[in-house]
Amino acid sequence: MPATKEHINEVLDSIARRNRGPGGAIAVLKDGELLAQRVWGFADLSQRIPLSPRTQLPICSITKQFICALILDLERTPLPGPSIRSQLAAQLSEILPELSDKITIDHLCHMQSGLRDYWAMTTLLGAKPDDEFLIQRDGPGMAARAKSVQFKPGSEFSYCNLNFYILGRALERVTGKSLDELLQERILRPAGMETAFLCPNTAEHPAPCVGYEGDERGGFMPAVNRMEWAGDAGLVASLADMIAYEKYLDRCYADSESWYREAIEGPVFGDGTPAPYKFGLSHGHIGGVKTVGHGGALRGYRLERRHVPTERLSVVVLLNSDADSSEPGVEIIREVLDIPKPALSDVKPADDWFGAFMDQDTQLAIVVSKGAREGEVAISYAGEAENITLSEPNHGKNDAMVATIDGDSLDIHRVEDNRRLRAHRIVPDESILKKTPFHGVYHCAEIESTFHCIGEAGTFYGAFDGYLGQGHATPMKYLGGDVWVLTCPRGLDAPAPGDWTVNFHRDENNTVNGLTIGCWLARGIEYIKKI
Repeated sequence: MPATKEHINEVLDSIARRNRGPGGAIAVLKDGELLAQRVWGFADLSQRIPLSPRTQLPICSITKQFICALILDLERTPLPGPSIRSQLAAQLSEILPELSDKITIDHLCHMQSGLRDYWAMTTLLGAKPDDEFLIQRDGPGMAARAKSVQFKPGSEFSYCNLNFYILGRALERVTGKSLDELLQERILRPAGMETAFLCPNTAEHPAPCVGYEGDERGGFMPAVNRMEWAGDAGLVASLADMIAYEKYLDRCYADSESWYREAIEGPVFGDGTPAPYKFGLSHGHIGGVKTVGHGGALRGYRLERRHVPTERLSVVVLLNSDADSSEPGVEIIREVLDIPKPALSDVKPADDWFGAFMDQDTQLAIVVSKGAREGEVAISYAGEAENITLSEPNHGKNDAMVATIDGDSLDIHRVEDNRRLRAHRIVPDESILKKTPFHGVYHCAEIESTFHCIGEAGTFYGAFDGYLGQGHATPMKYLGGDVWVLTCPRGLDAPAPGDWTVNFHRDENNTVNGLTIGCWLARGIEYIKKI
């Protein structure tokens, strides 16, 4: 039986209690009208300024769907001259001259370009976590170093902010207007988002809201952000603005010819296989019910909006902390639509699951550990660990992947990525640590990056030099064979890339002569040993 308004308010109260600090705001809309909202805590803890429905927060990557809405709107009410697609394609040839014959505008909009994420790449190019990154000064250098792809465009999914940096620059060049002007004219004002605007510089977000790192145990501290982004993120909006946006989308959904109806049609890869992302919107299911939406993250902020079009149900979650913003949305949708929680498993995992594995195709390490609950194992491959529910001791799945362990072989079908992994166990070998001189200086000509492996006797640190500066030295952890991970708990963007897999290579004389480094967002980058 669907939940009552009173019950939904109780659910919102419970969510607020579990996410007390610093503050948060949630809205639930049904049939185009506000069903319930809850705002709690503080926009600024030190000044004791409460969070309110009109407090502006950065909505970060939720911005991506607005950029795609611009493109689709420009198709429906075009500018004079050639079609918007042909004009954008011409700009793509200038921004990515070496790849424009392989990558299309749709590849960028649907996260199927194969490009490496530029916020992850800033680590390899010498950026420190608190450095400044400016669109005009630093962005062109990043695009110029995008000379290869990590898979055939259109064949797989990989989240990439560079896609939307490129779309943003192309839109500005084609129209002769700033993104903020375009968004105000074509999306924000028509949607009734009265106080929303584009604020590219994360150090200049409007007062009074402050984003906080930390937790109740260790305390909350104001987060430092000094990067510019416009296209992949950048919009600032209040809860009131987001409520207006959800009402606007509800009206758009009722119009079969609207840009939104085109955006939420089922995405596919080039081979016709269903895909998880289209026009800046992630597509998923909760208990078999289709949802579309997007999350957002910046150091000190976590945001989420999720829409169930067929049920005319929307949930918006805005937090000025690093707490999880996606789970509250899922919980509310389940309660409103009376969707039962997935059944728990009591299957005991096979011992073979646990350990480190190496996928030679992507050159990425996979670490499997105990899951959050009984009947689960946690697989670390794409950033944060993902829990799968076991149906058999050696087999399990979640919405994004299916995995099977067979002795020292791990098979994973990354359903959403449209990729199959065949990984083999790697185990530490103390003799390698004692005998192999991994330390040295390595260089990647493609991205003009130098990697310093510093240390001895199995205690190593890694640091990068590039056009963005000289990065911090960070610890390396040995996994087995010639495979290490380079830790990256903080980066310019949030969440950070996580651990980078470093796979050292040897020549015919068994001498280390290079390495491949990568993470899920940016993989397959080759370095040659120089010293």
